[in-house]
Amino acid sequence: MSVTHSSTDKDSSWLDRSKSRILKVSLFATGLAGIVAEYVLSTLATYFLGDSVFQWTMIVSLMLFSMGLGSRLSQFFQKDLLQKFILVEFTLSVLCGFSALFAYLASGYTLYTGLIIYALSMCIGILIGLEIPLVIRVNNTFESLRINVASVMEKDYFGSLLGGVFFAFVGLPYLGLTYTPFILAFINFAVAIVLLFILWRHLSSTNQKLLGGIGSGVGVLLMAGLIFAKPIILFGEQQRYRDKVIFEQQSRYQKIVLTQWKDDYWLYINGNQQLSTVDEALYHEPLVHPAMTLVSQPQQVLVLGGGDGCAVREILKYSSADNITLIDLDPAMTRLAKEHPVLLNLNDSSLYHPKVTIQHQDAYTFLDQTRDYYDVIIVDLPDPKSVDLNRLYTLEFYRMAYHHLRENGVLVTQAGSPYFATRAYLSVEKSVAAAGFRTAMLHNQIITMGEWGWILGVKTNNEINVKEQLQNLSFKNVPTVWINQEAMQLMTSFGKDIYGFPTDSVEVNQIHNPVLYQYYLKGNWDWY
Repeated sequence: MSVTHSSTDKDSSWLDRSKSRILKVSLFATGLAGIVAEYVLSTLATYFLGDSVFQWTMIVSLMLFSMGLGSRLSQFFQKDLLQKFILVEFTLSVLCGFSALFAYLASGYTLYTGLIIYALSMCIGILIGLEIPLVIRVNNTFESLRINVASVMEKDYFGSLLGGVFFAFVGLPYLGLTYTPFILAFINFAVAIVLLFILWRHLSSTNQKLLGGIGSGVGVLLMAGLIFAKPIILFGEQQRYRDKVIFEQQSRYQKIVLTQWKDDYWLYINGNQQLSTVDEALYHEPLVHPAMTLVSQPQQVLVLGGGDGCAVREILKYSSADNITLIDLDPAMTRLAKEHPVLLNLNDSSLYHPKVTIQHQDAYTFLDQTRDYYDVIIVDLPDPKSVDLNRLYTLEFYRMAYHHLRENGVLVTQAGSPYFATRAYLSVEKSVAAAGFRTAMLHNQIITMGEWGWILGVKTNNEINVKEQLQNLSFKNVPTVWINQEAMQLMTSFGKDIYGFPTDSVEVNQIHNPVLYQYYLKGNWDWY
């Protein structure tokens, strides 16, 4: 009898350990799914609402707060804890899987997309908050409290690490916001199904029918969502643009969209227009030609940003330019410029030219690390509407650019709109000047973008009037579409002060004092 009793105890102990391990593996998987859900919702909020730092802060904070609410609510669950955990996983499957679809559809029909994303964050956060207390209480049967809490929390945190790696290196760059949410959904769904299978014979027939029916329904719903995700996302995306969407891609860094109206095309990044075939020459010629012409025989040229290839196209019109280095963070952007027929035709295949070297790197990091020197540096980056972009318009950034220019070299940067975001524009000018450049302001009316501006700086110790030098430039030997000497008179003239505020109140933009993006966001964009 004693042998039989010992064998039974061993079998029971082995079964308990197996159940405990399954619970921990489940929590590891849900920890992975939970952290990726936070990242998906944060990315969605950034895409639809802008200001990445603010949105990531708000989404993560809301979800953590909601997880606390979920933990508190778990105390009211007193029986059938494993069944309730299964129901939580089924519910999470649906909410996580369809989160992006809800956001895209909402964006086409309502102005309250942000509220929907925040509401989803809170609902998902509450459900995630229920998971850990429920598992701890179920697992309490198999392990002592000390080991139970430590091992359960450990698995959840380890899963979160793997989730972060998955989102950064696989989910966002390869699956995008279309399919990544469904990966999360199927993780939660698989956890629920495995636990349901283990629990099945212990359930009453009523609960078997209930949970089995819910599981079957959720499975069918997820498969249908997976099949129709792409057309639904495209439909929602199309509602955001007036013109036909002919290309869209969520890269690791940004959302890239091409639209078409009749014979003209528009390029958007994160919902913001970058160029249009209607008038891109009115942007790229002022960006490139004044800087290139000011320098006598420019040979080494650095382009920061400009992944569409249009700035490089203009630089290649100067035979003296022997080496053109293009630094763009996103390989998806330069790949599009080299492969899509619209951009390939627009940039005249410039990125294939043997004089051009492309590196995919952060512009700030490149300037900090490179040992090369240049005659011209052209900064063609997105507007400084967030903290991460703000640093590419700082005093520190322009000081590094100054260091990597040869004497009498020229820097030019796009600087947003002098009328829609006046303080931001003036802050860029002050920051460039504070880095040691002799500066001049340029502006031009671009049909599809409105009034736009650039800041040009010359590296010299001489007292020179850069504005006068620009007004005297001639482009007779350069095949331009629009720019000429008359245009330079207009581009360097701003008339009387119409800003309505003391310009000395505008501060230099610095890493430790990032005022520029706040100036930009508080601009008069309602006039745009």
